[in-house]
Amino acid sequence: MSKIQSPGGRAASLWSPIHALTVLAEAGSFTAAAQRLSLSKAAMSARVAELEQAAGVPLVQRTTRSMQLTDAGRQLVAATQGAFASIDQAFSEVRDLAASPSGRLRVTAPVALARQCIVPLLPGFLAVYPALQVELDLSDRIRPLAQEGFDLAIRHTSTPPDTHVAWMLRETRTLLLASPAYLARRPPPAVPADLSGHDCLTYPRPGDTPAWSFAPVAGGASPERVSVPVRGRFAANNSEALREAALAGLGIALLPDFSAEAALATGDLVPLLPGWQPMGAFGSHVWAIRPYAAQVPRGVRALVAWLAGRMARE
Repeated sequence: MSKIQSPGGRAASLWSPIHALTVLAEAGSFTAAAQRLSLSKAAMSARVAELEQAAGVPLVQRTTRSMQLTDAGRQLVAATQGAFASIDQAFSEVRDLAASPSGRLRVTAPVALARQCIVPLLPGFLAVYPALQVELDLSDRIRPLAQEGFDLAIRHTSTPPDTHVAWMLRETRTLLLASPAYLARRPPPAVPADLSGHDCLTYPRPGDTPAWSFAPVAGGASPERVSVPVRGRFAANNSEALREAALAGLGIALLPDFSAEAALATGDLVPLLPGWQPMGAFGSHVWAIRPYAAQVPRGVRALVAWLAGRMARE
């Protein structure tokens, strides 16, 4: 049975299966690894099986629900993962010598933010950079970038992770809003405490009792931040859904400004409590982030610059 002993011969033919094993270790599942390598799950499994046959020892323990590397598998990944990362880095640097960025950019972003802020800007970007492709993953779940092979993530947060490179795309504000139809039935709140008697449309977060916090704007009546328990008959973990519920007159909502701008401009939603600023409900900025690397691919830099420039103008 063949053994991996040297850089040439049989070992060279196994570089692709070895790379597949390192991707499997990062991705954590055959399905995720196959997606990163643009393979079928069956082809991914076949590459690992080929490697195990050549090595003569099991490299992956498989069950119906999970997989994990054996000691031999972990040893092989530890010995080769850095080399493949260096190859990937070197290829990115060489590709960046081209006159125009090329290749595929895998980007992940929250659903509402992507639909309203990112997708409208992509047709112009792709027209300017015809050699680039964008694969956009819309998910409100925080996806691990390196593990799932994303080049860039768009995040709506106040503080980006300090382990990542971060570019600020735009500032955002959280707004307290209701429809004229709702306010015709219920008097608008005069102070934050009045919200406890209103129908409030909330964004559920695990383990939290719904409560909204406010700080006075400059010159406000009170210097202290206040927190108000709220309740209502509708909750959703998506700002577009909360906006539609507010437009339908179901209650008062906290929304990020990018979800509310159009409805505010038409008067379909009305701002409330002008002397108070909502705090902590949504992030204060939109960021583009990626794991730290010495070299940022030109395609990533081009997309970040495109998004930042157009979001700033908007």
